Amino acid sequence: MAGQWVPRDHDELTAGWRLWLELGSSAWPRPGWDGSPDEAVRGLRELVGACDLILAEYLAAGGSADAEVAGLLRSMYLAASWTWKLWQDDNRPLDDERAELLHRDLACFADHALGVRTLLAEGGGWSSLAESCVFRAVLTALNTHDAYRPAA
Repeated sequence: MAGQWVPRDHDELTAGWRLWLELGSSAWPRPGWDGSPDEAVRGLRELVGACDLILAEYLAAGGSADAEVAGLLRSMYLAASWTWKLWQDDNRPLDDERAELLHRDLACFADHALGVRTLLAEGGGWSSLAESCVFRAVLTALNTHDAYRPAA
């Protein structure tokens, strides 16, 4: 994701930090994932709820709806909601074709999330945290997890 984010004030910095943390914790399938698409995208649904809360609290504190952090929060809804809505309520076991499709959908979201997270880390001064963070390990696991890939 090209660009630069520079928080205008403490409230925008705080909202950015909260989004950065959410992107590292709630957006991915849990360790106890049952293998269903519905459960795989549950974190995306929770992330959208968290973004709504962060945005509402930022605006209630006097933040601008036109601020970059508000746009980043809204972008997470756009990036996550189509995948979450497509796969929600799908509890059927994944065959090879559906596993590949789910993997691609989640990977597209992961690319956007990584771009936003990197942008936030650079603008917020947390780049050293981002480089050593578990987030990269999660992305690696997401891209190599057998349940997301069709059998050879």
